[in-house]
Amino acid sequence: MGLVRSLCLFITFLTCLISSVHGQAAARPGPVSGTRIGFYATTCPTAETIVRNAVNAGFSSDPRIAPGILRMHFHDCFVQGCDGSILISGANTERTAGPNLNLRGFEVIDNAKTQLEAACPGVVSCADILALAARDTVVLTRGSGWQVPTGRRDGRVSLASNANNLPGPRDSVAVQQQKFSVLGLNTRDLVVLSGGHTIGTAGCGVFRNRLFNSTGQPADPTIDPTFLAQLQTQCPQNGDASVRVDLDTGSGTTWDTSYYNNLSRGRGVLQSDQVLWTDPATRPIVQQLMAPRSTFNGEFARSMVRMSNIGVVTGANGEIRRVCSAVN
Repeated sequence: MGLVRSLCLFITFLTCLISSVHGQAAARPGPVSGTRIGFYATTCPTAETIVRNAVNAGFSSDPRIAPGILRMHFHDCFVQGCDGSILISGANTERTAGPNLNLRGFEVIDNAKTQLEAACPGVVSCADILALAARDTVVLTRGSGWQVPTGRRDGRVSLASNANNLPGPRDSVAVQQQKFSVLGLNTRDLVVLSGGHTIGTAGCGVFRNRLFNSTGQPADPTIDPTFLAQLQTQCPQNGDASVRVDLDTGSGTTWDTSYYNNLSRGRGVLQSDQVLWTDPATRPIVQQLMAPRSTFNGEFARSMVRMSNIGVVTGANGEIRRVCSAVN
């Protein structure tokens, strides 16, 4: 009996070990536990206030940092998890990848880090600063705030080549769903988080393919004709590709549900946005979020918390950078 019992225990151990290894491999890119509300309550109780004040100061000088920092947080989390790797500067880092070249607000994160190092040296990670700052930019543009779980540590690797699979402005719903699902996010998260485009702009070169085809005629019939004429004026066929256009026309600096209403009217600027209305898999979600009693703010907060926990580095892993633009 003793031998049989020992054999059973050994088999059970192997089964648990294999399950654990497979579970870790599958969970690495998706949402994981390890962060919590109030992580710095005793080690750096003024952390969130310091970050908020830095964001407020940056926003007062340049309101464009609001969509910039929000987008920066998205791009950080979608590449190797929310580890602050987007903040590292240098040749061939994530910051040099095509989708990240127009990101702004790095100086705000650096300013917050400088103040935090003076108040609580070696305690608050750059990844957490970015997550907190993203929340604060939503509040500054008249959105609702939420409690941000903290406790992330900073990653040590930042490679431009890892940014190749970021969601793109020409992606279909199916492609976007695939890019979100591998990170543990579902279709509703996709539509809700896309609502972050209620603030911010895009360069003409990103979406001009929708306005003209090779013969100079309109290429995308899903665009509202009046809006098409407006966009063609703003972004002529041989014009400056860097000219910026609001992603949420008529309300590009205010956090609201106008973005979804614009999609229903054929006034989405990016192809990846407009397909959320034309695709039957996502249209019902858009309709719910544009309704008079929209739950957008609450849902955005929940999806942001889910996204901000993608592949986080916690515990003894990673590091707490002394400056956000370089590893220790």
